[in-house]
Amino acid sequence: MSAEPKTLLALLCEEKITIFPGVYDGYSARLVAANGFETATISGAGLSESRLGWADRGILTFKDNLNACAEIASCCDLKLVADADTGYGNAVNVHFTVKAFERTGVNCLSIEDQVFPKRCGHMSGKKLISVTEAKDKIKAAVDARKSEKFLIRARTDAANVDGINAAIDRLGEYIECGADCVFADAINTTEDIKRLTGAVSKPVFVNMGFGLRTRPTTPLISPRDLEFIGVKAVSYPRLLTSAAVKGMRVAMEAFKQDVLDKGLMLDRPDLAVDFDELNELVGLGFVTSLEERFVRD
Repeated sequence: MSAEPKTLLALLCEEKITIFPGVYDGYSARLVAANGFETATISGAGLSESRLGWADRGILTFKDNLNACAEIASCCDLKLVADADTGYGNAVNVHFTVKAFERTGVNCLSIEDQVFPKRCGHMSGKKLISVTEAKDKIKAAVDARKSEKFLIRARTDAANVDGINAAIDRLGEYIECGADCVFADAINTTEDIKRLTGAVSKPVFVNMGFGLRTRPTTPLISPRDLEFIGVKAVSYPRLLTSAAVKGMRVAMEAFKQDVLDKGLMLDRPDLAVDFDELNELVGLGFVTSLEERFVRD
């Protein structure tokens, strides 16, 4: 008999750090899985930016987010962390938010303590709700889930607003309310990350923000060094979104130059994947096998 797959919590409790590339659609989820990763984080910013074309400023609605996460979960076997922002209201709303996201098949839901409408953790102007209100949301989230295998991640943005001590205090309170893992966004220094991991009793996530050269917050640190200072999980939410925009921009510039300006019509394998390669990525072989089994001419 094959061994039962490890739960997400079991992975987070291992000595080795767990890597969570950021995904935002079927392409990105399948690419992450094809490269051997078991886990990924569904980037709320990535969903807002790619699906709506708007910045991460609380514009993505509950239904937009929920439907996107369900679609991503249905096309891959990755263990997924979804981002529910502030929970879309008060603690009562959080109750229903958790129930809905658990049904999508994701494995963990993140609830944060910003005032709604929230904003990307690496943007200025963030405001926090009270500790009391935030604790009520975490309590409601833990109470609403059907299975303890569905994890509740408590996020605080206090580090960049009130300092690392406030972030540590808040996460300690959220852990007492039942949070399974925690995340402090936009931590300013490596030393602050080390202080956080030494002060809380649950697995700590951090984000590494590729593409933040003009607005640096958390320093870029290797997974090996993060593991050494006690971090259990590291997310790269902007890696694939930034790479996708860069790739599309380069392709459009080449198209304008070669096709529109010069009148050429050249294939550019350096800019685009082959049609067969794309079909392999998105499961054409499986769909074809279903046709061969069940569809008669």
